[in-house]
Amino acid sequence: MALAVPALLVRVAGVTASALPALLVFGTAVVASSFLLAWAVEAAQVDVSGGSAIAVLAVVVVLPEYAVDFYFAYAAGARPEFLAYAAANMTGSNRLLLGLGWPVVLLAAAVVARRSTRGGGRSRTRRGTVVDLEPARRIDLGFLLFASGVALVIVVAGVISVPVGIVLLALFGWYLWKVSRGGVEEPELTGTAAQLGALPRRRRRAAVVGLFLFAALVVAASAEPFAQALLGTGERWGVDRFVLVQWLAPLASEAPEFIVAILFALRGRGSAAMGTLISGKVTQWTLLVGSLPLAYLAGGGDFALRLDPRQTEELLLTAAQTVLGVGTLLTCEFRGRAAALLAAFLAVQFVVPGERARLVLCGVYGVSALVAFVAGRRRVLPTLAAPFRTDVSPDAR
Repeated sequence: MALAVPALLVRVAGVTASALPALLVFGTAVVASSFLLAWAVEAAQVDVSGGSAIAVLAVVVVLPEYAVDFYFAYAAGARPEFLAYAAANMTGSNRLLLGLGWPVVLLAAAVVARRSTRGGGRSRTRRGTVVDLEPARRIDLGFLLFASGVALVIVVAGVISVPVGIVLLALFGWYLWKVSRGGVEEPELTGTAAQLGALPRRRRRAAVVGLFLFAALVVAASAEPFAQALLGTGERWGVDRFVLVQWLAPLASEAPEFIVAILFALRGRGSAAMGTLISGKVTQWTLLVGSLPLAYLAGGGDFALRLDPRQTEELLLTAAQTVLGVGTLLTCEFRGRAAALLAAFLAVQFVVPGERARLVLCGVYGVSALVAFVAGRRRVLPTLAAPFRTDVSPDAR
């Protein structure tokens, strides 16, 4: 809270700071508020049904990123040059979550597995190279496939229209309904979240609500100046502003989600760690993308947020990466080879940028996904059917 207060004071006082100091002040506030939100939601698991706790966590910790993206889309209604940045932030955060977050979780789980094995214990992370997922995660994977299909429709049309946005928001609502049907279970909390969760019920709920409200205020106050500071920093230092918005902003807003997932993995809860990131991916593909055309319309734009060729390529690349990610999890196992592949493909995007490289990488992602789906062909239909099923039994694996 102390790290977030300076941003509030700057906004209240109306102080105008240069780009780099503003980036530091408001970027720090965004990260700090993200941690507050993550702790509050973890503590709220004491009162929230187990099936929806991870999904709610994924929704809440993505709010800072959501606010930044929403601002870019809203501002594009009056300033068309901002249109590119909305797609940049969305695609960058999506690819970081999968290409960086998933492999890091497996790495953390592998460290725990090796320590457990050396200490004479047993670990569910076999040989430190596999994280087993709960079969119920097929629901998330099924929704990811449906959302990726909608993304391909957007690529073909070249626009994110309001009707498509409504479809994605409905898909998100359906997803929340599906995952909220689980029973209440005792969460494993540590650190700040554990202290909050141990409070008496009334004090706990008051603290959680208070943290939500404070963090929401910080996010609302910081989103616009943080976005403007990103653009100003890029202009001043000669860095491509599209690249800054695509990669630096998501790193700030996604940091707490990564850290929450890593903490789960370090506690030996690799499945919960992966579940957090997979739920976050579903949230981004549905809630975040679906809100963009509505924000654009509210800012004075028309009923369709039009994509230029680069934005279309970035969206296609993100969809292809998502499909490959689902393919690697069809067996409800995340293996070291899959993690290495996803991380390597993400790294290539920085080493070899450009239009041709993006299109070639889309093809590589597509071929790799096809191989993964052929290898796991017996699990494709159960995955597609999971969002429609009343339950996902262990036999579905």
